Amino acid sequence: QVQLVESGGGLVQAGGSLRLSCAASGRTVSSVVMAWFRQAPGKEREIVAAISWNGVSTYYADSMKGRSTISRDNAKNTVYLQMNSLKPEDTALYYCAARQGFSAAYTERNEYRYWGQGTQVTVSS
Repeated sequence: QVQLVESGGGLVQAGGSLRLSCAASGRTVSSVVMAWFRQAPGKEREIVAAISWNGVSTYYADSMKGRSTISRDNAKNTVYLQMNSLKPEDTALYYCAARQGFSAAYTERNEYRYWGQGTQVTVSS
């Protein structure tokens, strides 16, 4: 079992930056793949980024490529999502997710077993 708690969301102006954190506890998190998803009102939950168990391999959705960086510190059991140049369309509830595995190739919602409660990101124009 893995418990996930997100933090770092908030209200930011367009063009601004936010750094989301996801603190994990439970089983050894160094052996799990971690990801960030987001869900805007009325829309499907979509992947933002994923990172392999050792942080070597990453995946980014086209919408956030070049504007975000996913990283992890296994010693602290924490995954981060640095988001820059934020746009109003980035407004959503951002979720941390985890699953057993090693690569960053898991990009579908139904591939992840563990989820946090989410942290709200609101970008004003």
